[in-house]
Amino acid sequence: MSPKENAAVNRLLETLECRYALRVLWALRDGHPQTFRLLQDSVGGVTPNTLNTRIKELRAAGFVDHGSDGYCVTPSGQDLLKRIADLQAFATRWVAAQARRATA
Repeated sequence: MSPKENAAVNRLLETLECRYALRVLWALRDGHPQTFRLLQDSVGGVTPNTLNTRIKELRAAGFVDHGSDGYCVTPSGQDLLKRIADLQAFATRWVAAQARRATA
């Protein structure tokens, strides 16, 4: 990976590793707009200040937008979500493996 490519990946990961950033995107993955309150409930455990900060960062990154019906992912956000869609299947396998190890 070139230094330029590495810098791009690092910048993306910096954005996504902020607390609750991926949860916000994941909560919006179905494409249906959500109000702030509904999004807060969907994400779970996030304070209004933290959610507001994450939304601002994700909007600045071009992943989330706000319309008349609420917050939704942008086409760029949808593209990102498609690329991490395998996370669900991986997580299910990983949790099952962790459970097997704990009982072994």
